Amino acid sequence: MTALVAFTARSMRTARPRPFGASVIHTTSGAALLHALNNVAGESDPSAHAEVRAIRLAAKRLKRLSLAGYTLYTTCEPCPMCMGAALWSGVDRVVFGATIEDANRHCTQIQIPAAEVAARSDMHCIVDGPILRCECYALFTHPNMLKAFRRWSTRKRK
Repeated sequence: MTALVAFTARSMRTARPRPFGASVIHTTSGAALLHALNNVAGESDPSAHAEVRAIRLAAKRLKRLSLAGYTLYTTCEPCPMCMGAALWSGVDRVVFGATIEDANRHCTQIQIPAAEVAARSDMHCIVDGPILRCECYALFTHPNMLKAFRRWSTRKRK
């Protein structure tokens, strides 16, 4: 998780900072397969969340649909779409940092906990978190990220 936070934090120095990062890690060896960032705006794709992108890239790299034997790490608790993708991919485990409630302070979220999505499926996946919550939430409160959130249109203005 520490490596993922560092990877994601590098985006804070760019014109498009992003607090949502994900890694696919071999469950047994701990070897990183890849890291990905949220790229909804860059791809004009509302499904281009970090977790979904990491799962897609990992499946392509491994040339298989199943990510059994791998763990998905994410800087924020997966939304239901991302948790669904994790379940369909067959990852062994999902480990998250900041919570959905943390993210919701800055951008809209579907507030169904990842563990609840997993519990309501007939696919097995361990959900662990929050892990390194303070470090992951610091991505959301970085000054450059706070400026970016003000530009995002996902928060309804009252």
